[in-house]
Amino acid sequence: MKVLEAKFVQGFIRMCNDGWEQGWHERNGGNLTYRMKKEEVESIKEELRTDGVWKEIGTSVPKLAGEFFLVTGSGKYFRNVILAPEDSIAVVEIDGKGECYRICWGLVNGGRPTSELPSHLMNHEVKMQATGGKHRVIYHAHTTNVIALTFVLPLEDEVFTRELWEMATECPVVFPDGIGVVGWMVPGGRDIAVATSELMKKYDVAIWAHHGMFASGEDFDLTFGLMHTVEKSAEILVKMLSMRPDKLQTITPQNFRDLAVDFQVTLPERFLYEK
Repeated sequence: MKVLEAKFVQGFIRMCNDGWEQGWHERNGGNLTYRMKKEEVESIKEELRTDGVWKEIGTSVPKLAGEFFLVTGSGKYFRNVILAPEDSIAVVEIDGKGECYRICWGLVNGGRPTSELPSHLMNHEVKMQATGGKHRVIYHAHTTNVIALTFVLPLEDEVFTRELWEMATECPVVFPDGIGVVGWMVPGGRDIAVATSELMKKYDVAIWAHHGMFASGEDFDLTFGLMHTVEKSAEILVKMLSMRPDKLQTITPQNFRDLAVDFQVTLPERFLYEK
């Protein structure tokens, strides 16, 4: 099978375009990676190169040794993925030590995988272990309203989780474990990768202050849906704060507990404090 005919590749391309249409990927902003299944690698192996040059990842991810990933390219525009996927995305292989990668397909006009590759791979490793291999997608986007909130809310997990839970009843059901927050750090390096991966041991979503959001999920639909839900809740909160600084009514801690019972989710009590 040709790479571009594979269902998982088409799903990857669609998700890139969906993010562009939401307005989350100005210029070359944002990145997406997908850990491929063995049968998916096998289905496109005839188009995969095996003579690529091994290059250092910039971190060590031994649990991902030998894995293949579909990734967006550094400096590439999400708006162009659907138009020129072979130029914009790539299939990369991780070496036997989890320290290097090589390009096996894509980026035909040159380039390298996303500059956030260390963050993505460290988080893939964490989420693969935490979910027994179920999580395969890591997505980073510049979600407008979430970024705006990082200038006016305390950069605390409890505050962001509670405020966003209160904006839409579905939120504690969609992300019952809450949301982590990383203070501003230079993107693309090991330090932000380590900080994010620590949060991802507990959460499926991490907010990068003044930068955007990082989300993990089992497939493209669930991961995009998670990002979309958090950002829509943030949009509601931004609109509410623009109308008045305080709430006349809201969802109470007991309301959350009742919701958790009916929807069979566990909501950590540390997010259900009385304000």
